[in-house]
Amino acid sequence: MIQFVNTSTLRVAYSQHGPQDGWPVVLSHGFPYDVHAYDEVAPLLAEAGARVITPYLRGFGPTRFLSDAVIRSGQQAALARDLIELLDALHIDRALLGGYDWGGLASCVATALWPERVAGLVSYAGYDVINVKSGRHANSPALEQVLWYQHLFQHERGRECLALYRRDLCRILWQQWSPTWSFEEASFERTAASFDNPDFVDIVIHAYRFAFGLENGDPALAALEQQLERKPPIIVPAITIDGSQDPLKPGGTAADGRMFTARHEHRVVECGHNLPWEAPQAFADAVLTVAAWLSNRSG
Repeated sequence: MIQFVNTSTLRVAYSQHGPQDGWPVVLSHGFPYDVHAYDEVAPLLAEAGARVITPYLRGFGPTRFLSDAVIRSGQQAALARDLIELLDALHIDRALLGGYDWGGLASCVATALWPERVAGLVSYAGYDVINVKSGRHANSPALEQVLWYQHLFQHERGRECLALYRRDLCRILWQQWSPTWSFEEASFERTAASFDNPDFVDIVIHAYRFAFGLENGDPALAALEQQLERKPPIIVPAITIDGSQDPLKPGGTAADGRMFTARHEHRVVECGHNLPWEAPQAFADAVLTVAAWLSNRSG
């Protein structure tokens, strides 16, 4: 059942699994996915006593802005602040955060900026904090080819394409990013309903234009983005994961280990980009491992 809670800018829609008094874990989805990515992960964690919260990110599903005047920003600081404000609204002091793609970005940034609110972290694709300055420069041609959608989104032609053909475009991304994953059309359509959010296009376009350094962010978040430019380390226990068949992360992210100063482990899973859906047990195991570290430390 979908529940709602208000933050300073959003009416956040979320699902919850497990006991209300369980150890809290917030799992954040990516683009172009939604909370259904955790349909198999959440029950595994709930069985272990977790209170699992899976929010729809800004611009997805039933989540809505409280005011038309709020900037429809998709930048990393906005996604991270949404997570912290969700914890506030749910009266959760500290939670274990997990995510991939945009959700991994939000979780890493929230952990880097507000470590006192994060008990532990599971991050798909390493230290997932955007370096906007480096985003202005080229990657290898092989990676630039994979990032075709991000280049498209820099143009108004891309905004129109996403608005008119969002399902077709997102289905292509599912197929390209997870080359060995055979998903059912019904599963895609269930998630694709989240792309009908009235702010979806604006949020997605801003996210990728900001990441390329070609569009300004929300002035209210400028101080947070300045902190991120200094690459603050992750100082809580963390597991990072790579998908061995993810074309967006050629070579993996093991080198990011230097950015983690507390207990840290890096894992590689046989899957593509959509890790929680392709390998739910592996994702759940990572969360449970970090939870066990925290339990042993507190004990």
